[in-house]
Amino acid sequence: MQDMFSGRASDLKQKSAPLAARMRPQSFEEFVGQGHVIGKGRAFRQAIEADKLPSAILWGPPGSGKTTLASIIAKTTHSFFSPVSAVSAGVADLRKVMDEAGKRLGLTSQRTVLFIDEIHRFNKAQQDAVLPYVEDGTVTLIGATTENPSFEVISPLLSRCQVIILHPLGDDEIRTILQRAIGDSEKGIGMLGLVVDENALDWLVSIADHDARQGLNFLEAAANATAPDEHNRRRLTLAILEDVVGHRALKYDKSGDAHYDTISALHKTMRGSDPDGALYWLGRMIEAGEDPLYIARRLIRFATEDVGMADPQALVVAMAAQQAVHFVGMPEAKLALAELVVYLATAPKSNSLYAAYANVQADIARSSSEPVPLHLRNAVTNLMKEAGYGKGYKYAHQYEGHFVRQQNLPDSLKNRRYYHPSEEGFERGVRQRLLSWWPERFGNDKKQS
Repeated sequence: MQDMFSGRASDLKQKSAPLAARMRPQSFEEFVGQGHVIGKGRAFRQAIEADKLPSAILWGPPGSGKTTLASIIAKTTHSFFSPVSAVSAGVADLRKVMDEAGKRLGLTSQRTVLFIDEIHRFNKAQQDAVLPYVEDGTVTLIGATTENPSFEVISPLLSRCQVIILHPLGDDEIRTILQRAIGDSEKGIGMLGLVVDENALDWLVSIADHDARQGLNFLEAAANATAPDEHNRRRLTLAILEDVVGHRALKYDKSGDAHYDTISALHKTMRGSDPDGALYWLGRMIEAGEDPLYIARRLIRFATEDVGMADPQALVVAMAAQQAVHFVGMPEAKLALAELVVYLATAPKSNSLYAAYANVQADIARSSSEPVPLHLRNAVTNLMKEAGYGKGYKYAHQYEGHFVRQQNLPDSLKNRRYYHPSEEGFERGVRQRLLSWWPERFGNDKKQS
């Protein structure tokens, strides 16, 4: 009797589950995408089908199929699937799962696939609790994460897992998944007689944003909001879809990979002197709610690292924008940041300061603490004068052109060159002055662009 009721409950749960859950693939043949990992003949799939599954970390964006793939792996290897969410599970929950897995292995020889969703949310103690059971084979771990496992998974656990990188689903793959749900009368919404206008389907693919789950959720909501006609058919138009979906939230985690990837895109686009691309990536960050002062700090860094002496005014404009953000606040300060981004993207570029300081750091790290040459020291007492402090120092303002040659580096570094000015913008004039003062040092420089 209990089995009958539990089976009926399971059927009801499946029928009432969201469309994305009902349409979850049950085999490799049904799975859409990730052919580089589970396509026929690929090493990972062959290992699974040969029942030689290694512990693995599935790293990929939301909706790319991590949970589905873990479930298919467990079925293919005839393993018990034990899912755990890192959001809610603690060490006690993990130990209970491990204890059950050990008993199951001893009594029935059935292995357990421990699936930890969002494994990056586990702290070190929780990950340490899993480690010995992965080592001794009590469980086969499959972790799912949207974040870089190199930073989020402890080294001992990561070294025992194969990292599988999943790609965002392409538009054609999202379209296939949506069309499959529209036509499936058993698990999908085929029984609704839904007809989707082509432009509505195109937009649905677009707003799914490479996330199969999100696309199916939007489709289900829109289908349920579409009234049937006299022939019991439902026509989903673009207008209905836009009304149901409304404004979509941008994918952006201010402490995760999206945060670093987007600021990297902004930095590299400005370095590439593309104001349009730079404005786009700035907008992506601002509209997703990024801290504007964080953006300002990174733009100040860019002004010194990538523009530098080619346009020293860039630092002045950057500091002005930072003050505008601090004083005016958002949303008014958006334009101050936009103005700065366009200024930096269109400014002449030089990384000579960045390279020069990097060389200084390297010399300081690998050489001894050289004493300051005596002639550069201040002789503030008679004892210091007697010791030779300041002796032989040449005061530049007493010479023609307010310049005089003298050694300004320690003896061991006296011929060292750090700063190599480019021919860009303001720095071209700096280069010419240095060449007139130090022809023997700057005359051999190759022109930099």
